[in-house]
Amino acid sequence: MRAEPFVCYRPRPDRVQDFASLPYDVFTREEAREAVSKRPRSFLAIDRPETAFDPSHDMHASDVYEKAASLLADRVADGTLVRDGEPCYYLYRLSGDGHEQTGIVAAFSIDDYESGTIRRHEFTRPVDEKDRADHIATTGCQTGPVLLAYRDDPTLSTIVAAATTATPLYDFADAEGLHETVWRVNRPAAVDALRTMLALVPRAYIADGHHRAAAAACVRRSLHEAHGDTMGAPGAEPCDYLLAVLFPESQLVTLPYDRVVADTAGLAHEELLARLAERGFAVGEPTEVPVRPTDALHYGLFLGGSWHELAWQGEVPQSAVGKLDVSVLQDQVLSPILGITDPGRDARIRFVGGQPDASTLEPLAGECGIAFALRATPVTDMMAVADEEGIMPPKSTWFEPKLRSGLFIRPILGGAAPHKT
Repeated sequence: MRAEPFVCYRPRPDRVQDFASLPYDVFTREEAREAVSKRPRSFLAIDRPETAFDPSHDMHASDVYEKAASLLADRVADGTLVRDGEPCYYLYRLSGDGHEQTGIVAAFSIDDYESGTIRRHEFTRPVDEKDRADHIATTGCQTGPVLLAYRDDPTLSTIVAAATTATPLYDFADAEGLHETVWRVNRPAAVDALRTMLALVPRAYIADGHHRAAAAACVRRSLHEAHGDTMGAPGAEPCDYLLAVLFPESQLVTLPYDRVVADTAGLAHEELLARLAERGFAVGEPTEVPVRPTDALHYGLFLGGSWHELAWQGEVPQSAVGKLDVSVLQDQVLSPILGITDPGRDARIRFVGGQPDASTLEPLAGECGIAFALRATPVTDMMAVADEEGIMPPKSTWFEPKLRSGLFIRPILGGAAPHKT
């Protein structure tokens, strides 16, 4: 795998706490607007530039992306962002609530992404992919890192551990209380050691950021088509790489991604429970205690004010994607019993991610709806699906903590500074 050091813009240490922000895709349009109103100088204002316009304004209009470029240039001009002129690797640690994970920030080859060395497990939505591609193309920068996972390598872990004994570039608690630490790796010997070890990683897996990766590849194709005669050989241009952070699989944490359905598809509660039993589920006795399963193919069901434990006792598919908890629920319950054949588009279903406490589902289901509490999808299951070139159902994995945006802003147009359009 090819992963290179890179030149970037980054916030000044005395402004990083106010500038770093959660990624663009964890906010609704209304939530992003409110967050920017509270922290107008955070990177979110650049990541979600529609917040500078009236709510009725088309959030995908060209002037919205031009606003992002203008704000980015302003942050360079006022000194919020400084340029690291020499190519560097960075190490990025996130810690909180007893958890810690440390990843390598690098520019990863888009050729590896397109060949499958960097593996994916989700479809991307064209409108969302175009949004990020337009943001990259207009600002001239990759601004949000992709989260990658790899199977643990002791030697690489030793190199990373040694590098984190140095004085950090950043060490702060962000607006959400997450502790973030960043080290810069710029000594030639250390850079060469990391590059050599990264080249030996056989493959990486996109854990979060499929649209960012697809957008980077889209912009790269467009630039090569438009300027092919004047560009270098494949792999020689900044646009041939995507910004990502690579973490060992053992350090990543997934949280549950639950389902809430607005109604019972006309079935009485007793009839619904009987249908579940007919399909092959063992249905537990009702309880007031929320059920958060920990075993594979077990589910918590909230219906009519009570919880039941469901255990799948039917045949288990052999494919990596077919045996996922989310797949069995979709194939055996949501589609045949509740009529939700396209969960990505059906307005009756709602996905609730990142909530360990299953009781939070109760008010969402209410008296008329149903909630399904699932265990968190293991990272190893995600890797197995990707290795089989499978596609997971929508909203199958929720990784926590989320990588912050704005810490590393990577120009893709020959290292030029962000500029006003």
